[in-house]
Amino acid sequence: MSFAPVYLDWNATTPLDPQVREAMLPWLGAAEPIRFGNASSRHEYGRQARAAVDEARARVAAAVGAHATEVIFTSGGSEANNLFLKGAAACLKPGTVAVSAIEHPCVREPAKQLQRTGWTLKEIAVDAHGVIDAADWGATLQAKPALVSVMLANNETGVLQDIAALAAEARKPGAWFHTDAVQALGKAELDFRALGVNAMTLSAHKIGGPLGAGALVVDKRVELAPLIAGGGQERGLRSGTENVAAIVGFGVACERAVAHRETEAQRLALLRGEIETGLAALGATVFSRAAQRLPNTVFFAFGNIDGETLVGKLDRAGFACASGSACSSAQPEPSHTLLAMGVDPVVARGAVRVSLGRMTTADDVARFVATLSRVVEDLRKLASVAG
Repeated sequence: MSFAPVYLDWNATTPLDPQVREAMLPWLGAAEPIRFGNASSRHEYGRQARAAVDEARARVAAAVGAHATEVIFTSGGSEANNLFLKGAAACLKPGTVAVSAIEHPCVREPAKQLQRTGWTLKEIAVDAHGVIDAADWGATLQAKPALVSVMLANNETGVLQDIAALAAEARKPGAWFHTDAVQALGKAELDFRALGVNAMTLSAHKIGGPLGAGALVVDKRVELAPLIAGGGQERGLRSGTENVAAIVGFGVACERAVAHRETEAQRLALLRGEIETGLAALGATVFSRAAQRLPNTVFFAFGNIDGETLVGKLDRAGFACASGSACSSAQPEPSHTLLAMGVDPVVARGAVRVSLGRMTTADDVARFVATLSRVVEDLRKLASVAG
């Protein structure tokens, strides 16, 4: 009996939600009434587009407890992270920028660019579970950073940080605090006001929305210089004709992700538990298992089994997993997240990430565990023969 391939890489991207697609179709000229106006135009076509963008902005804001005027649409999470770090730095005298040691490259790399322009870069250490190290966080605050960025949920381990507590402490020395919440949206409770951050990054394609749409939710007290200058769209912070179809889809995706978050979190946590039970039986190491994590994410490794090899074997067996972050898959180095946690580089090279989503079923998980057991046994036999 043949089965369709099973997608277990939902942290990398998600399939477009059917209701999201339906909302986008008129703006793609694929359904009546066909819409195609420029949101900056003054005529009826433009007003329709502007109304659609405004409605989507309100939906995104409502999903995270923000005001619509605080939502700046971007092309995705990477641009939003760059907009905060570079945009805020351009309005300040060079000082210290502090980012956690487990940030996504689209936070780490712009922080390194700031370092080359006179800023001091401080990487905030994490403990063995991937949680911000309290002692190093205290030392970071002693340096009185001007900018701080700590991700809410890690894309590899799924570890959740206590962002509200960190942001409250960062306010004392006067830092602007930003969190990359791309992985948290739709999977964990998310409230811009309750978190107390100055800026938050979101992305559509992680929650059943389209590729190419994201947002920076930013407190109006934060002064930013735009990365893209031009016609002054998005409060003058992101010029360029709006991608109306993608923005509309983003709004609907936010609404649907939040509406189903609690029930999905419970369902996915149970499925994750089934996988982790299977992994324990096989002798795997599950990273950050003792920490609070996203309900859909498992990051694990087997001794003496290369992660890329295991992912390749699973792919050929019909299961799409990842050996780490999709955005760094072109560089097959050990996970920088695991290295920051103090994991041995040899063990880190064996890391595999499984992330679940709305289409993942109990049968998918059962077949995955059975297939993983067979593949791992085969690889262990090969290793013993080679040894």
